[in-house]
Amino acid sequence: MHYHILTLFPEMVEQGLDTSILGRAKANGYITTEAINIRDFSDNKHKHVDDYPYGGGAGMVMQAEPIYKAYCSVEEKILAEGRKKPRVIYMTPQGQVFNQTLAQELAKEEDLVFLCGHYEGVDERILEEIVTDMMSIGDYVLTGGELPAMVMIDAISRMVPGVLSNEVSGEFESFHDNLLEYPQYTRPVEFHGRKVPDILLSGHHANIEKWRREKSIERTLKWRPDLLEDAVLSKKEQEYLKKLMEQ
Repeated sequence: MHYHILTLFPEMVEQGLDTSILGRAKANGYITTEAINIRDFSDNKHKHVDDYPYGGGAGMVMQAEPIYKAYCSVEEKILAEGRKKPRVIYMTPQGQVFNQTLAQELAKEEDLVFLCGHYEGVDERILEEIVTDMMSIGDYVLTGGELPAMVMIDAISRMVPGVLSNEVSGEFESFHDNLLEYPQYTRPVEFHGRKVPDILLSGHHANIEKWRREKSIERTLKWRPDLLEDAVLSKKEQEYLKKLMEQ
């Protein structure tokens, strides 16, 4: 997976993506990240990339031309290396809210380009020209698209084969089958009078899996009942959920 981030703050992106699991994934060649400084493509001697909005209003708007040139530099490189034209994601609170299903979908791409806006946004014409997807990480406003882009890259990378040392953990975690993850425990067996559930010490894998699924259903009902509408449940699990809701 190759990530290309069009940004005004490449240092912020590079530092955020060079640590922990993502840093190891880069070192091992499972992903690459490239932060492209939009200012490098400005014709202005002061490297300005913004201007006042037509029609008036507060703030400044990022100009189309520097963004377009920055994107073209990326596209040319991708096509020259024999890969297909990339999806371009613009980070905006107006976009589709990012979720685990989208992470799994995007992880199948070879290249992803993230356009990080700033100020009051970008010239609408660049959205029409290059953007294929508009996405958000929540219904709130941030000062720029860098943090949302890094959040998405982290979530997507977990779905890329080889990135996680235990690949199963990328599949069986929160939001698998639209359920929250079951409770986790480690040593010691007892902590402040609270003991690890006996079933987890039993070694009976079928019973442990059943318990974990039931706990996932319980947690989802308690904390995120909205997810249950699209949860993937067996007939027995549906009956279990019905009993919980009747209590």
